[in-house]
Amino acid sequence: MEKKHRSGFVNIIGRPNVGKSTLMNALVGERMSIITNKPQTTRHRIIGIVSDTDYQLVFSDTPGFIKDPSYKMQESMNKFVSGSFKDADVMMLVVDVQEDYDVENPLFKKLESVEVPLYLVINKIDLVSDSVLFHKIATWKDKADFKEVIPIAAIQKRGTDYLFNQLLADIPEGPVFYPKDQFTDRPERFFVSEIIREKLLMNYYQEIPYACEVVVDEFTEDPDPNKNLIRIHAMIYVSRKSQKNIIIGKKGAAIKKLGTDARYAIEKFLDARVYLELFVKVKDNWRNDDLMLKTFGYKE
Repeated sequence: MEKKHRSGFVNIIGRPNVGKSTLMNALVGERMSIITNKPQTTRHRIIGIVSDTDYQLVFSDTPGFIKDPSYKMQESMNKFVSGSFKDADVMMLVVDVQEDYDVENPLFKKLESVEVPLYLVINKIDLVSDSVLFHKIATWKDKADFKEVIPIAAIQKRGTDYLFNQLLADIPEGPVFYPKDQFTDRPERFFVSEIIREKLLMNYYQEIPYACEVVVDEFTEDPDPNKNLIRIHAMIYVSRKSQKNIIIGKKGAAIKKLGTDARYAIEKFLDARVYLELFVKVKDNWRNDDLMLKTFGYKE
């Protein structure tokens, strides 16, 4: 008898910096989302697709839910998270093993309305002893109607195969939503902008990376296929002129290093030679500007 095709949407939610993006990368097998040790890294919903002959799982990595947003941008990020409750066949709440339950957090309150299978994934178990882990499982397991509590270490891919198989068993029969060879709904230029933003997070400190948005204005492949060359022009938007000066650095040294780091990573991602140009533009208080937020894809 021919096996029936199954397909479904698996949405990943959680607070900032709990390892959602690392988990998504482990499950999908591609460098889907930015991974750094800083919170508020993912800003958009990013879809990763895993397909085989008889199934297709569509994972959705959401921004970390921010309890008290400081900017309209963060409010929009929270809306991406809220939207993930509406279109899921399976939900995963990812928590850090050292994280405590916060009864006042609206994200956790939303769990009461989940009507699809809900998994609690406790991440970073490599950082604690077994006794601490057992205590954490006991603390969390009754906080919502979890189908199962699964401890993992996403960065080491410990427990991720088991998690994948449990999710696969829960998705319903369904059609092929995306071509079987497609692994995301985002274009390459989106991931290029994410890589540049990742390098901003790694090269600058305090407020600077969080005040930046990256837009790829040009992404052109050289017409000669033998050159295997892609020309990329990217604009870094900041909120104030002083931030622009910091991004550029003395005699352009800081932005030169940023460009070098980003180019190496982009070349690895695209498997091609890259000519990268970076520019910086000031857009005053863009994180509270509805028009700019719409331009950057935070609002419809």
